[in-house]
Amino acid sequence: MDEPEPGLRARLVDVGVDLVTREGAQALTLREIARRAGVSHGAPRRYFPTHLELLSAIARRGFDALATRAAEAIGDGTANPRAQLAELGRRYLEFALGNRGMYELMFRHDLLESGHLGLRDTSLPLFRGLVDLVGRVRPDADARLVAGALWANLHGIAQLWGWGSLPLATGADDFVPLLRSALDAHLGPEAAV
Repeated sequence: MDEPEPGLRARLVDVGVDLVTREGAQALTLREIARRAGVSHGAPRRYFPTHLELLSAIARRGFDALATRAAEAIGDGTANPRAQLAELGRRYLEFALGNRGMYELMFRHDLLESGHLGLRDTSLPLFRGLVDLVGRVRPDADARLVAGALWANLHGIAQLWGWGSLPLATGADDFVPLLRSALDAHLGPEAAV
């Protein structure tokens, strides 16, 4: 058996990231990734024994990119928690709408459900950050539940906006008013300054 090529693991993931970005999650087959990486269709199995493991490695790149955006939104943490949540929500929606194939892949139940694939290690800290901010805005509530409801609302906005349903139904040409409404619904109206 040939020795694995150094750097091939990363190249396979890079090719997968490019493929999901250009063509969507449905294009992510082992054969297509191998073909575009210029290797035999069996080569990915040296690094990723299952298709789900390769998809998980690709999705991890998406979670890493989303985590970077989340960190930028929160900044040094000194801004008003409500303002941080608004910026975090805006960046989340921009990521979801600008990276639709990756976003779809990242939230596939079969990838997240399998703890051994490691996506929980990347995704759960993002949710804990959301819970922390919600708890600072709504100390009266169960922050995990409110954060979960807010996240579900943002996820729904991303999906329905991406499909064109929300712009059609609301007449909105920007998702920001919907984001503000979601924040008001879950956090209460923003206090007048």
